[in-house]
Amino acid sequence: MAPVKKPHSNPKAPTSDERRTLSGLPLATSYGPGDLAARGWTYEKDLGDPGQYPFTRGPHATMYRGKPWTMRMFAGFGTPDDTNQRFKFLLANGQTGLSTAFDMPTLMGYDPEHPRSLGEVGREGVSVATLEDMTRLFGDIPLDQVSTSMTINAPAAVLLALYVAVAEKQGVSPDKLRGTLQNDMLKEFIAQKEWISPIRGHMRIIRDMIGWCTRTMPQWNTISISGYHIREAGATGVQELAFTLADGIGYLQLGVEAGIPVDEFAPRLSFFWDVHNDFFEEVAKFRAGRRMWARIVRDRFGAKEPRSWILRTHAQTAGVSLMAQQPLNNVVRTTLQALAAVLGGTQSLHTNSYDETYALPTEDAATLALRTQQIILEESGVAAVADPLGGSYFVETLTDQVEAAAWAYIEKIDAMGGIVKAVEEGYPQREIARAAYEFQRQVDSGDRAIVGVNKHLSDDDGDNIPTLKIEEAVERDQIARVKAFKARRDEATVQAKLAAVRHALEHDDVNVMPPILDAVRANITVGEICDEFRRVLGEHRDPAYL
Repeated sequence: MAPVKKPHSNPKAPTSDERRTLSGLPLATSYGPGDLAARGWTYEKDLGDPGQYPFTRGPHATMYRGKPWTMRMFAGFGTPDDTNQRFKFLLANGQTGLSTAFDMPTLMGYDPEHPRSLGEVGREGVSVATLEDMTRLFGDIPLDQVSTSMTINAPAAVLLALYVAVAEKQGVSPDKLRGTLQNDMLKEFIAQKEWISPIRGHMRIIRDMIGWCTRTMPQWNTISISGYHIREAGATGVQELAFTLADGIGYLQLGVEAGIPVDEFAPRLSFFWDVHNDFFEEVAKFRAGRRMWARIVRDRFGAKEPRSWILRTHAQTAGVSLMAQQPLNNVVRTTLQALAAVLGGTQSLHTNSYDETYALPTEDAATLALRTQQIILEESGVAAVADPLGGSYFVETLTDQVEAAAWAYIEKIDAMGGIVKAVEEGYPQREIARAAYEFQRQVDSGDRAIVGVNKHLSDDDGDNIPTLKIEEAVERDQIARVKAFKARRDEATVQAKLAAVRHALEHDDVNVMPPILDAVRANITVGEICDEFRRVLGEHRDPAYL
């Protein structure tokens, strides 16, 4: 590992005679061979060929010439039927993978009729509570022919079971399913705050899922280790990289402690990064992340298989960078961010729609966001060469700087006893809060320019932007469907299946996935299973670290 350096947790605003990245890393006016020589940089140690350790230049030798990145537009709103139609619309327009957004009740493990669901059903994503809902969500979509990503965390085990049950109804066995489950509870406690139980209870469920999926779903990515929400909460790029890799270390340790050989499950872990406005720092972040992960998995965890060393990347342009003022400027921001992700070597990409500061995207806005990726791929020429920025004095120096600053955070977390302990003590949360405060202070003072917000102002406040509206009838209809669904069931069967879930949660040596899968096959709902999580594992309350 690199020597410990002071983390850049409070990036300074640039003065008139200096420039810094958004993470506070200092920038020289120009760079040359001496900048690399001073660091002891060598091609073999720090760069290597594309597709070769340490994978700085990308996980594949031919990169996008051999296989373009997956264009995976995030979609989910209203009823399962509404989102099913959006899935089909996006696939017809050239999307190459499905990505599912769930509404707040689903994310928190509540059925639509629960009092805490009031006013939120179908608002920020699709409402899914039952096997019937999941069947409608993927109606007429052959699950053995698509790759599906599901952005779900606290109830992830239940949604995965529903997906497997729907595939079974299509005649598709679990080993044929391809996709990714976010399932990253560490970042939930750090940043997004969507949980059910305390952290160690969730980690136990994730441990069981790693074991079950390794044996049963060999093509499925069990965890998408997510820096995206950490960045959206206000972290710098360096913090996003460091805390996300620290989360990855925590999940590797979890699998190893469960007795699973690292080479059996590490290849099924993937990562999800934010792509913000600091173009070259974002490129450097992707490159540094691959190099760091390769060294972590090979040297720290002893993985022998090269495929275990590869950091597989999905990226999404920065939602937090989208502005309500002059909203068409968001098209330009998204384009630059998407280009940074491609030049950084992502394997999958979602581009945000320009109208998302107002509502869920309209079809026209989502199509434009998808076309942005297609133009980069088909017209720009950047996909013709693997890692076209490789060897740039500036990019290589910045990659080294980002890596050194990220290692400093990871080593501090290691000294605290690991990421679970660090999260319980609120360390990442406090660091992110300080960085978010400093960034906002810079914007408010004018030290950090945002076009249309504090510089180059106009009267365009977005009043002419068409928006997607979710009607109140969506909630009423979903509540009625779920109540009718429950009324048709055999109550004795429901109670027996819930008792089996409860027994597994109470006994650490019993894997929770088989009884959860049996429960959803028996038409037990997301909320009912998650209530067992609450009953056995307890409910978490945020201590609000300051």
